[in-house]
Amino acid sequence: MIEEYLDTITNMENYADGIIVIDQEAKVVYIRQFKPDLSPLDERRAIGKSIFEIYPTLNPQTSTLIAAIKRGETTMNNQETLTTSTGETFQIIDNTFPIKQDNQIIGAVSVATFPDKNFTVSGINLYSDAVPQVKDLYTVEDIIGRSKQTQDLRIQIGRVSTTSSSVLIYGSTGTGKEMVAQSIHSASERKNKKFISQNCAAIPATLLESIFFGTVKGAYTGAENKAGIFESADGGTIFLDEINSMDINLQAKLLRVLEERKITRIGGVDPVSVNVRIIAATNKRPSLCIQDGTLRPDLFYRLGSVTIDVPDLRDRLEDLPLLTDYFISLYNTSMHKHITGVSKEVMEIFKTYAWPGNVREFRNIIEGAFNLCDGDVIDIGSLPSYLLSEFNLTKPELEDEDAAEKILWEGSLKSTMDAYEKKLILQAVSSHKSLTAAADYLGITRQSLNQKLRKYNL
Repeated sequence: MIEEYLDTITNMENYADGIIVIDQEAKVVYIRQFKPDLSPLDERRAIGKSIFEIYPTLNPQTSTLIAAIKRGETTMNNQETLTTSTGETFQIIDNTFPIKQDNQIIGAVSVATFPDKNFTVSGINLYSDAVPQVKDLYTVEDIIGRSKQTQDLRIQIGRVSTTSSSVLIYGSTGTGKEMVAQSIHSASERKNKKFISQNCAAIPATLLESIFFGTVKGAYTGAENKAGIFESADGGTIFLDEINSMDINLQAKLLRVLEERKITRIGGVDPVSVNVRIIAATNKRPSLCIQDGTLRPDLFYRLGSVTIDVPDLRDRLEDLPLLTDYFISLYNTSMHKHITGVSKEVMEIFKTYAWPGNVREFRNIIEGAFNLCDGDVIDIGSLPSYLLSEFNLTKPELEDEDAAEKILWEGSLKSTMDAYEKKLILQAVSSHKSLTAAADYLGITRQSLNQKLRKYNL
Protein backbone atom coordinates (compact mmCIF):
# COMPACT_ATOMS: atom_id res chain seq x y z
CA MET A 1 0.00 0.00 0.00
CA ILE A 2 2.65 2.49 1.02
CA GLU A 3 4.58 1.89 -2.22
CA GLU A 4 1.89 3.84 -4.08
CA TYR A 5 3.11 7.01 -2.35
CA LEU A 6 6.83 6.64 -3.06
CA ASP A 7 6.68 8.56 -6.35
CA THR A 8 5.19 11.47 -4.44
CA ILE A 9 7.73 11.20 -1.64
CA THR A 10 10.74 11.07 -3.95
CA ASN A 11 9.60 14.38 -5.47
CA MET A 12 10.66 15.92 -2.15
CA GLU A 13 14.30 15.21 -2.89
CA ASN A 14 14.59 18.78 -4.22
CA TYR A 15 13.91 20.10 -0.76
CA ALA A 16 15.82 17.78 1.53
CA ASP A 17 19.27 16.44 2.37
CA GLY A 18 17.76 13.14 3.49
CA ILE A 19 14.48 11.25 3.30
CA ILE A 20 13.37 8.15 5.16
CA VAL A 21 10.03 6.34 4.92
CA ILE A 22 8.84 3.67 7.35
CA ASP A 23 5.78 1.44 7.38
CA GLN A 24 3.35 0.77 10.25
CA GLU A 25 5.86 -1.58 11.88
CA ALA A 26 8.64 1.05 11.80
CA LYS A 27 10.51 -0.82 9.06
CA VAL A 28 12.33 1.18 6.41
CA VAL A 29 10.71 1.03 2.97
CA TYR A 30 12.65 3.92 1.42
CA ILE A 31 15.75 5.85 2.42
CA ARG A 32 17.90 8.36 0.58
CA GLN A 33 20.57 10.78 1.77
CA PHE A 34 22.51 13.29 -0.25
CA LYS A 35 25.55 13.59 2.02
CA PRO A 36 27.31 10.31 1.39
CA ASP A 37 30.40 11.61 3.15
CA LEU A 38 28.39 12.01 6.36
CA SER A 39 27.83 8.34 7.10
CA PRO A 40 28.79 4.95 5.64
CA LEU A 41 25.12 3.96 5.86
CA ASP A 42 24.33 1.54 3.03
CA GLU A 43 20.93 2.65 1.78
CA ARG A 44 20.20 -0.64 0.02
CA ARG A 45 20.88 -2.72 3.13
CA ALA A 46 18.73 -0.44 5.25
CA ILE A 47 15.55 -1.37 3.36
CA GLY A 48 13.42 -3.77 5.39
CA LYS A 49 15.22 -3.10 8.67
CA SER A 50 13.68 -1.55 11.75
CA ILE A 51 14.40 2.15 12.21
CA PHE A 52 15.94 1.17 15.55
CA GLU A 53 18.47 -1.06 13.77
CA ILE A 54 19.53 1.91 11.64
CA TYR A 55 19.68 4.33 14.57
CA PRO A 56 20.12 2.23 17.77
CA THR A 57 20.03 5.24 20.12
CA LEU A 58 16.69 6.44 18.84
CA ASN A 59 14.23 6.88 21.70
CA PRO A 60 10.74 5.50 20.89
CA GLN A 61 9.23 7.98 23.33
CA THR A 62 10.65 11.04 21.57
CA SER A 63 11.02 9.83 17.98
CA THR A 64 8.95 11.92 15.58
CA LEU A 65 8.61 8.96 13.21
CA ILE A 66 7.12 6.79 15.94
CA ALA A 67 4.81 9.62 16.96
CA ALA A 68 3.62 9.80 13.35
CA ILE A 69 2.79 6.09 12.93
CA LYS A 70 1.41 5.58 16.44
CA ARG A 71 -0.52 8.80 17.02
CA GLY A 72 -0.72 10.46 13.61
CA GLU A 73 1.32 13.45 14.78
CA THR A 74 3.00 15.88 12.40
CA THR A 75 6.24 17.48 13.62
CA MET A 76 7.84 20.49 11.93
CA ASN A 77 11.41 21.82 12.26
CA ASN A 78 12.42 19.30 14.91
CA GLN A 79 16.11 19.39 15.88
CA GLU A 80 17.54 16.00 16.74
CA THR A 81 20.85 14.17 17.17
CA LEU A 82 21.13 10.77 15.48
CA THR A 83 23.73 8.06 15.89
CA THR A 84 24.08 5.35 13.26
CA SER A 85 24.74 1.67 13.96
CA THR A 86 28.40 2.29 13.12
CA GLY A 87 28.76 5.06 15.69
CA GLU A 88 28.59 8.25 13.56
CA THR A 89 26.67 11.07 15.23
CA PHE A 90 25.17 14.07 13.42
CA GLN A 91 22.53 16.76 13.76
CA ILE A 92 19.36 16.97 11.68
CA ILE A 93 16.39 19.29 11.35
CA ASP A 94 13.41 17.31 10.14
CA ASN A 95 9.76 17.57 9.20
CA THR A 96 7.88 14.34 9.91
CA PHE A 97 4.32 13.47 9.06
CA PRO A 98 2.11 10.38 8.79
CA ILE A 99 1.13 8.80 5.48
CA LYS A 100 -2.56 8.00 5.41
CA GLN A 101 -4.86 5.98 3.19
CA ASP A 102 -8.60 5.90 3.79
CA ASN A 103 -8.00 7.68 7.12
CA GLN A 104 -5.70 4.86 8.25
CA ILE A 105 -2.03 5.47 9.03
CA ILE A 106 0.07 3.23 6.79
CA GLY A 107 3.49 4.75 7.46
CA ALA A 108 5.46 7.93 8.01
CA VAL A 109 8.03 10.04 6.20
CA SER A 110 10.80 12.23 7.61
CA VAL A 111 12.25 14.95 5.38
CA ALA A 112 15.49 16.19 6.90
CA THR A 113 18.18 18.79 6.38
CA PHE A 114 21.68 18.53 7.85
CA PRO A 115 22.75 21.95 9.18
CA ASP A 116 26.34 20.86 9.93
CA LYS A 117 28.39 22.97 7.50
CA ASN A 118 31.50 20.80 7.97
CA PHE A 119 30.08 18.43 5.40
CA THR A 120 29.61 19.11 1.72
CA VAL A 121 26.11 18.60 0.39
CA SER A 122 26.06 16.57 -2.78
CA GLY A 123 22.86 18.33 -3.80
CA ILE A 124 20.68 16.51 -6.28
CA ASN A 125 17.94 18.41 -8.11
CA LEU A 126 15.77 16.11 -10.13
CA TYR A 127 14.50 19.03 -12.19
CA SER A 128 17.69 21.04 -12.68
CA ASP A 129 18.05 22.60 -16.12
CA ALA A 130 21.19 20.49 -16.54
CA VAL A 131 19.33 17.25 -15.92
CA PRO A 132 17.23 15.74 -18.72
CA GLN A 133 13.83 14.17 -18.11
CA VAL A 134 14.44 11.10 -15.95
CA LYS A 135 12.10 8.83 -17.88
CA ASP A 136 10.23 8.77 -21.17
CA LEU A 137 6.72 10.10 -20.87
CA TYR A 138 3.59 8.37 -22.06
CA THR A 139 2.07 9.38 -25.39
CA VAL A 140 -1.41 8.90 -26.78
CA GLU A 141 -0.18 5.74 -28.52
CA ASP A 142 0.33 4.15 -25.08
CA ILE A 143 -3.42 4.27 -24.38
CA ILE A 144 -4.47 0.73 -25.29
CA GLY A 145 -7.89 -0.07 -26.72
CA ARG A 146 -10.27 0.13 -29.67
CA SER A 147 -13.51 0.90 -27.84
CA LYS A 148 -15.41 4.08 -28.63
CA GLN A 149 -14.60 5.42 -25.17
CA THR A 150 -10.88 4.95 -25.74
CA GLN A 151 -11.01 6.45 -29.23
CA ASP A 152 -12.93 9.47 -27.92
CA LEU A 153 -10.33 9.89 -25.16
CA ARG A 154 -7.49 9.94 -27.72
CA ILE A 155 -9.36 12.52 -29.81
CA GLN A 156 -9.84 14.74 -26.75
CA ILE A 157 -6.15 14.51 -25.88
CA GLY A 158 -5.20 15.47 -29.43
CA ARG A 159 -7.43 18.54 -29.38
CA VAL A 160 -6.47 19.69 -25.89
CA SER A 161 -2.75 19.36 -26.57
CA THR A 162 -2.84 22.17 -29.16
CA THR A 163 -3.59 24.80 -26.49
CA SER A 164 -2.13 25.91 -23.16
CA SER A 165 -5.42 25.99 -21.26
CA SER A 166 -5.60 24.40 -17.82
CA VAL A 167 -7.14 20.94 -17.79
CA LEU A 168 -9.06 19.07 -15.10
CA ILE A 169 -9.08 15.28 -15.40
CA TYR A 170 -11.64 13.17 -13.59
CA GLY A 171 -11.27 9.43 -13.29
CA SER A 172 -11.64 6.68 -10.72
CA THR A 173 -8.56 5.26 -9.02
CA GLY A 174 -6.45 3.24 -11.43
CA THR A 175 -7.90 4.57 -14.69
CA GLY A 176 -4.64 6.19 -15.81
CA LYS A 177 -5.11 9.91 -15.16
CA GLU A 178 -1.38 10.61 -15.14
CA MET A 179 -0.99 8.74 -18.42
CA VAL A 180 -3.56 11.10 -19.92
CA ALA A 181 -1.74 14.12 -18.47
CA GLN A 182 1.61 12.97 -19.82
CA SER A 183 0.06 12.27 -23.22
CA ILE A 184 -1.28 15.82 -23.39
CA HIS A 185 2.15 17.20 -22.57
CA SER A 186 3.92 14.88 -25.02
CA ALA A 187 1.72 16.06 -27.89
CA SER A 188 1.96 19.76 -27.04
CA GLU A 189 4.40 22.50 -27.92
CA ARG A 190 5.79 22.10 -24.41
CA LYS A 191 6.96 18.53 -25.03
CA ASN A 192 10.65 19.53 -24.97
CA LYS A 193 10.20 21.23 -21.60
CA LYS A 194 9.71 19.61 -18.22
CA PHE A 195 6.75 17.61 -17.02
CA ILE A 196 6.55 17.54 -13.20
CA SER A 197 4.04 15.37 -11.38
CA GLN A 198 3.01 16.09 -7.80
CA ASN A 199 0.50 14.12 -5.76
CA CYS A 200 -1.27 16.49 -3.38
CA ALA A 201 -2.54 13.82 -0.98
CA ALA A 202 -1.14 13.13 2.48
CA ILE A 203 1.29 16.08 2.42
CA PRO A 204 0.91 18.90 4.97
CA ALA A 205 0.09 22.27 3.44
CA THR A 206 3.27 23.89 4.78
CA LEU A 207 5.49 21.34 3.06
CA LEU A 208 3.43 21.30 -0.13
CA GLU A 209 3.61 25.09 -0.32
CA SER A 210 7.41 24.99 -0.21
CA ILE A 211 7.38 22.28 -2.90
CA PHE A 212 5.19 24.52 -5.06
CA PHE A 213 6.82 27.89 -4.59
CA GLY A 214 10.31 27.24 -3.20
CA THR A 215 12.04 28.84 -0.26
CA VAL A 216 14.44 31.64 0.61
CA LYS A 217 17.32 30.96 2.98
CA GLY A 218 16.34 31.83 6.52
CA ALA A 219 12.59 31.64 5.90
CA TYR A 220 12.52 29.04 8.65
CA THR A 221 15.09 26.91 10.44
CA GLY A 222 17.03 24.92 7.88
CA ALA A 223 15.47 26.63 4.86
CA GLU A 224 17.74 27.16 1.85
CA ASN A 225 17.44 29.03 -1.43
CA LYS A 226 15.57 26.47 -3.49
CA ALA A 227 13.24 26.76 -6.44
CA GLY A 228 9.79 25.22 -6.28
CA ILE A 229 8.24 23.14 -9.01
CA PHE A 230 6.59 26.18 -10.60
CA GLU A 231 9.98 27.72 -11.27
CA SER A 232 11.54 24.38 -12.19
CA ALA A 233 8.82 23.62 -14.73
CA ASP A 234 8.88 27.04 -16.38
CA GLY A 235 7.81 26.57 -19.99
CA GLY A 236 6.54 23.08 -19.25
CA THR A 237 3.66 21.29 -17.52
CA ILE A 238 2.78 20.56 -13.90
CA PHE A 239 0.42 17.70 -13.09
CA LEU A 240 -1.36 18.03 -9.73
CA ASP A 241 -2.98 14.73 -8.80
CA GLU A 242 -5.72 14.49 -6.16
CA ILE A 243 -6.03 18.25 -6.08
CA ASN A 244 -9.13 17.91 -3.89
CA SER A 245 -6.80 16.65 -1.13
CA MET A 246 -4.95 19.98 -1.12
CA ASP A 247 -5.46 22.32 1.84
CA ILE A 248 -8.25 24.77 0.99
CA ASN A 249 -6.07 27.80 1.83
CA LEU A 250 -3.30 26.56 -0.45
CA GLN A 251 -5.91 26.17 -3.17
CA ALA A 252 -6.52 29.92 -2.90
CA LYS A 253 -2.80 30.60 -3.37
CA LEU A 254 -2.72 28.26 -6.36
CA LEU A 255 -5.66 30.12 -7.88
CA ARG A 256 -3.78 33.39 -7.50
CA VAL A 257 -0.76 31.92 -9.29
CA LEU A 258 -2.97 30.74 -12.13
CA GLU A 259 -4.47 34.21 -12.46
CA GLU A 260 -1.28 36.26 -12.10
CA ARG A 261 1.25 33.79 -13.54
CA LYS A 262 3.64 34.81 -10.76
CA ILE A 263 4.95 33.09 -7.63
CA THR A 264 6.77 34.32 -4.55
CA ARG A 265 9.09 31.98 -2.66
CA ILE A 266 8.37 31.37 1.00
CA GLY A 267 10.27 34.05 2.89
CA GLY A 268 10.80 36.08 -0.27
CA VAL A 269 9.36 39.40 -1.43
CA ASP A 270 10.14 39.50 -5.14
CA PRO A 271 7.56 37.84 -7.40
CA VAL A 272 8.84 35.60 -10.19
CA SER A 273 6.97 35.21 -13.49
CA VAL A 274 6.28 31.61 -14.49
CA ASN A 275 4.90 30.07 -17.65
CA VAL A 276 3.49 26.66 -16.84
CA ARG A 277 0.47 24.68 -17.91
CA ILE A 278 -1.51 23.15 -15.06
CA ILE A 279 -3.18 19.78 -15.47
CA ALA A 280 -5.04 18.73 -12.34
CA ALA A 281 -6.86 15.53 -11.50
CA THR A 282 -9.34 14.17 -9.00
CA ASN A 283 -10.68 10.67 -8.44
CA LYS A 284 -13.99 12.08 -7.24
CA ARG A 285 -16.44 14.01 -9.37
CA PRO A 286 -15.63 17.74 -9.12
CA SER A 287 -19.24 18.63 -8.32
CA LEU A 288 -19.13 16.32 -5.29
CA CYS A 289 -15.77 17.78 -4.23
CA ILE A 290 -17.30 21.25 -4.29
CA GLN A 291 -20.29 20.04 -2.30
CA ASP A 292 -18.17 18.46 0.44
CA GLY A 293 -15.86 21.48 0.62
CA THR A 294 -12.66 19.81 -0.60
CA LEU A 295 -12.45 21.83 -3.81
CA ARG A 296 -12.89 25.59 -4.07
CA PRO A 297 -15.55 26.50 -6.66
CA ASP A 298 -13.43 29.36 -8.05
CA LEU A 299 -10.44 27.04 -8.52
CA PHE A 300 -12.69 24.53 -10.27
CA TYR A 301 -13.99 27.22 -12.63
CA ARG A 302 -10.40 28.24 -13.40
CA LEU A 303 -9.11 24.71 -13.91
CA GLY A 304 -12.26 23.27 -15.45
CA SER A 305 -12.24 25.31 -18.64
CA VAL A 306 -11.28 21.97 -20.18
CA THR A 307 -12.42 18.75 -18.51
CA ILE A 308 -11.62 15.18 -19.47
CA ASP A 309 -13.39 12.15 -18.05
CA VAL A 310 -11.28 8.98 -18.11
CA PRO A 311 -13.58 5.97 -18.53
CA ASP A 312 -13.64 3.11 -16.04
CA LEU A 313 -12.42 -0.23 -17.31
CA ARG A 314 -15.87 -1.75 -16.79
CA ASP A 315 -17.23 0.77 -19.34
CA ARG A 316 -14.79 -0.36 -22.04
CA LEU A 317 -14.66 -4.11 -21.58
CA GLU A 318 -14.12 -4.64 -25.29
CA ASP A 319 -10.58 -3.34 -24.72
CA LEU A 320 -9.77 -6.28 -22.43
CA PRO A 321 -8.32 -8.60 -25.12
CA LEU A 322 -5.91 -5.88 -26.29
CA LEU A 323 -4.96 -4.99 -22.73
CA THR A 324 -4.43 -8.66 -21.98
CA ASP A 325 -2.11 -9.08 -24.96
CA TYR A 326 -0.24 -5.89 -24.06
CA PHE A 327 0.47 -6.84 -20.43
CA ILE A 328 1.30 -10.43 -21.34
CA SER A 329 3.88 -9.13 -23.80
CA LEU A 330 5.19 -6.72 -21.17
CA TYR A 331 5.66 -9.39 -18.49
CA ASN A 332 6.96 -11.98 -20.94
CA THR A 333 9.81 -9.55 -21.58
CA SER A 334 10.47 -8.60 -17.95
CA MET A 335 10.03 -12.10 -16.48
CA HIS A 336 11.57 -14.04 -19.39
CA LYS A 337 8.50 -16.22 -19.90
CA HIS A 338 6.59 -17.39 -22.97
CA ILE A 339 2.94 -17.16 -21.97
CA THR A 340 0.67 -16.98 -25.02
CA GLY A 341 -2.62 -15.84 -23.50
CA VAL A 342 -5.40 -16.60 -21.04
CA SER A 343 -7.93 -19.42 -21.03
CA LYS A 344 -11.50 -18.78 -22.16
CA GLU A 345 -12.60 -19.24 -18.54
CA VAL A 346 -10.28 -16.47 -17.40
CA MET A 347 -11.36 -14.13 -20.19
CA GLU A 348 -15.01 -14.71 -19.25
CA ILE A 349 -14.20 -13.73 -15.67
CA PHE A 350 -12.37 -10.64 -16.92
CA LYS A 351 -15.36 -9.58 -18.99
CA THR A 352 -17.81 -10.02 -16.12
CA TYR A 353 -15.86 -8.60 -13.17
CA ALA A 354 -16.62 -4.97 -12.18
CA TRP A 355 -12.93 -3.90 -11.96
CA PRO A 356 -13.16 -1.40 -9.07
CA GLY A 357 -9.38 -0.85 -9.33
CA ASN A 358 -9.56 -0.37 -13.09
CA VAL A 359 -6.51 -0.86 -15.32
CA ARG A 360 -4.13 -0.76 -12.36
CA GLU A 361 -5.95 -3.70 -10.77
CA PHE A 362 -6.05 -5.54 -14.10
CA ARG A 363 -2.31 -5.08 -14.57
CA ASN A 364 -1.60 -6.32 -11.05
CA ILE A 365 -3.72 -9.42 -11.61
CA ILE A 366 -1.84 -10.24 -14.82
CA GLU A 367 1.47 -9.73 -13.03
CA GLY A 368 0.37 -11.95 -10.15
CA ALA A 369 -0.80 -14.63 -12.58
CA PHE A 370 2.62 -14.61 -14.25
CA ASN A 371 4.18 -15.51 -10.92
CA LEU A 372 1.86 -18.49 -10.42
CA CYS A 373 1.37 -19.76 -13.98
CA ASP A 374 3.50 -22.82 -14.82
CA GLY A 375 2.22 -23.34 -18.36
CA ASP A 376 1.74 -21.39 -21.57
CA VAL A 377 -1.74 -20.13 -20.75
CA ILE A 378 -3.01 -18.28 -17.67
CA ASP A 379 -5.82 -20.34 -16.14
CA ILE A 380 -8.13 -19.76 -13.18
CA GLY A 381 -5.66 -21.44 -10.84
CA SER A 382 -3.35 -18.45 -11.39
CA LEU A 383 -5.95 -15.84 -10.45
CA PRO A 384 -6.14 -14.34 -6.93
CA SER A 385 -8.62 -15.88 -4.53
CA TYR A 386 -10.45 -12.60 -3.94
CA LEU A 387 -11.31 -12.41 -7.64
CA LEU A 388 -12.55 -16.00 -7.80
CA SER A 389 -14.61 -15.53 -4.64
CA GLU A 390 -16.61 -12.82 -6.42
CA PHE A 391 -18.04 -15.63 -8.55
CA ASN A 392 -18.24 -18.26 -5.79
CA LEU A 393 -15.30 -20.06 -7.35
CA THR A 394 -12.28 -21.61 -5.68
CA LYS A 395 -8.87 -22.52 -6.96
CA PRO A 396 -8.85 -26.06 -8.38
CA GLU A 397 -6.74 -28.70 -6.70
CA LEU A 398 -3.29 -28.71 -8.27
CA GLU A 399 -3.24 -32.43 -8.82
CA ASP A 400 -6.44 -32.35 -10.86
CA GLU A 401 -6.31 -28.82 -12.23
CA ASP A 402 -7.34 -29.57 -15.79
CA ALA A 403 -10.31 -31.66 -14.72
CA ALA A 404 -11.44 -29.06 -12.21
CA GLU A 405 -11.37 -26.28 -14.80
CA LYS A 406 -13.32 -28.41 -17.24
CA ILE A 407 -16.02 -29.04 -14.65
CA LEU A 408 -16.24 -25.33 -13.83
CA TRP A 409 -16.56 -24.34 -17.46
CA GLU A 410 -19.17 -26.88 -18.49
CA GLY A 411 -22.05 -24.54 -17.90
CA SER A 412 -21.43 -23.70 -14.25
CA LEU A 413 -18.94 -20.81 -14.59
CA LYS A 414 -21.02 -18.68 -16.96
CA SER A 415 -24.24 -19.39 -15.09
CA THR A 416 -22.54 -18.48 -11.79
CA MET A 417 -21.34 -15.18 -13.20
CA ASP A 418 -24.72 -14.43 -14.73
CA ALA A 419 -26.37 -15.15 -11.40
CA TYR A 420 -23.89 -12.86 -9.66
CA GLU A 421 -24.56 -10.01 -12.09
CA LYS A 422 -28.32 -10.53 -11.83
CA LYS A 423 -28.09 -10.41 -8.04
CA LEU A 424 -26.17 -7.11 -8.12
CA ILE A 425 -28.70 -5.57 -10.49
CA LEU A 426 -31.66 -6.66 -8.36
CA GLN A 427 -30.02 -5.23 -5.23
CA ALA A 428 -29.27 -1.92 -6.96
CA VAL A 429 -32.74 -1.51 -8.46
CA SER A 430 -34.53 -2.41 -5.23
CA SER A 431 -32.46 -0.02 -3.12
CA HIS A 432 -32.68 3.06 -5.36
CA LYS A 433 -35.57 5.29 -6.29
CA SER A 434 -34.85 5.37 -10.02
CA LEU A 435 -33.07 3.35 -12.70
CA THR A 436 -30.71 6.29 -13.26
CA ALA A 437 -29.64 6.18 -9.62
CA ALA A 438 -29.26 2.40 -9.78
CA ALA A 439 -27.12 2.70 -12.92
CA ASP A 440 -24.90 5.29 -11.23
CA TYR A 441 -24.51 2.99 -8.22
CA LEU A 442 -23.49 0.10 -10.49
CA GLY A 443 -21.10 2.34 -12.42
CA ILE A 444 -22.81 1.76 -15.76
CA THR A 445 -24.98 3.85 -18.08
CA ARG A 446 -28.76 3.88 -17.94
CA GLN A 447 -28.77 2.32 -21.43
CA SER A 448 -26.52 -0.54 -20.26
CA LEU A 449 -28.79 -1.15 -17.26
CA ASN A 450 -31.86 -1.36 -19.49
CA GLN A 451 -30.08 -3.89 -21.70
CA LYS A 452 -29.21 -6.06 -18.71
CA LEU A 453 -32.76 -5.83 -17.35
CA ARG A 454 -34.02 -7.17 -20.68
CA LYS A 455 -31.29 -9.85 -20.72
CA TYR A 456 -32.43 -11.28 -17.38
CA ASN A 457 -36.17 -10.63 -17.98
CA LEU A 458 -36.34 -8.37 -14.94
